[in-house]
Amino acid sequence: MGRNVLITGASRGIGAAIATEYAAGGYDLILNTSKSSADLNTLAFKLITQYGINCINSIGDIGDPDYVRKLFSSVEHLDVLINNAGVSHIGLIQDMTDADWRRVIDTNLSGVFYTCREASGLMLKEHAGSIINISSIWGDQGASMEVAYSASKGGVNTFTRALAKELAPSGISVNAISCGVINTSMNSCFSEEEMKQIIEEIPKGRLGTPEEVAKVAFYLGNAPEYLTGQIIGVDGAY
Repeated sequence: MGRNVLITGASRGIGAAIATEYAAGGYDLILNTSKSSADLNTLAFKLITQYGINCINSIGDIGDPDYVRKLFSSVEHLDVLINNAGVSHIGLIQDMTDADWRRVIDTNLSGVFYTCREASGLMLKEHAGSIINISSIWGDQGASMEVAYSASKGGVNTFTRALAKELAPSGISVNAISCGVINTSMNSCFSEEEMKQIIEEIPKGRLGTPEEVAKVAFYLGNAPEYLTGQIIGVDGAY
């Protein structure tokens, strides 16, 4: 049986870069997106053609537990789970609706719980596996006008540390990547002047790339199992 990886939010940006890195490493892919089916199909075709791997695409909301159960119902074996799906919301807290809050928390935090619950059952059967959660520096520092996003990523970080302790005796590693400002469409809400100010605050002097995050994600998926419970920053020393 070959190695496989399930990646949520894989149609573009960091998720697509991670899928490409794992395909290049010989992994078969199970890819999820909530809406961007055309982008995901294009990516899957490219990776199958270029690397000769197998790829299964799945369309659905990772914040819906019924969808996640359906997604995993056909998965018999899983080596690596990567929770990348995420949404943001920028605005003053007094303007944030109940629906806005639920959307961010359901996708960014509850979705991680739903996938990890299903994946851990598969991995426990083999006493092996790796779970990688894509987090953010705002989960530690908090970001003004992004209280829901910051809260969700802070929850992901603590969830990661706690689950790592729970699964370590069974040979399963759980880590998170705390991303700084990465060059993806999530930053499209910022003006050119705002992005310039953000870059000036980054010691590295530039935005990170999805490919840089993907290389760390691939390393973690193949790292010694003693490397677990870590929140690894990829942030240009921000």
